[in-house]
Amino acid sequence: QVQLVESGGGLVQAGGSLSLSCAASGRTLNTFDMGWFRQAPGKEREFVAAINWSGDGTNYADSGKGRFTTSRDNAKNTVYLQMNSLKPEDTAVYYCAASLTGYGLNIGSRYAYWGQGTQVTVSS
Repeated sequence: QVQLVESGGGLVQAGGSLSLSCAASGRTLNTFDMGWFRQAPGKEREFVAAINWSGDGTNYADSGKGRFTTSRDNAKNTVYLQMNSLKPEDTAVYYCAASLTGYGLNIGSRYAYWGQGTQVTVSS
C-alpha cells in the first residue's frame, strides 16, 4: 500500500511556472513507476508525464513536451512536476499515481494508487 499526497497547485498567470510535488507514505516509492495525469472540467482524464522507478526514464504527452519536466527523489519518497510556460488550457486538477506494471504508463488503468489531486488554474 502507498498513500500519495499532491501539493503545489494554485493560481498562476499564463506564461508563469508552477511546481507540483507528490509525497508518498506507507511504502517506499522506489519500487514504483510514477505518473502525472490531469482532468479539466467536462473532459476526460489525460496523461501528462511519467517517470520510471529509478528516475532515469521519462515520457511526456505532446501537450507538455518542452514545458513540463518530471523528476523524483527516492530518498525523499517524492515525485515532482515542474510546469513552465503555462497556458490557460493547462487548467485542471492534477493527480499523481503509482504503478507496478512497468509499461503502458500513459494509461490510467495501469496505476494502482492515486493521490487526491491538486487544482491548477492558469489565467490569461
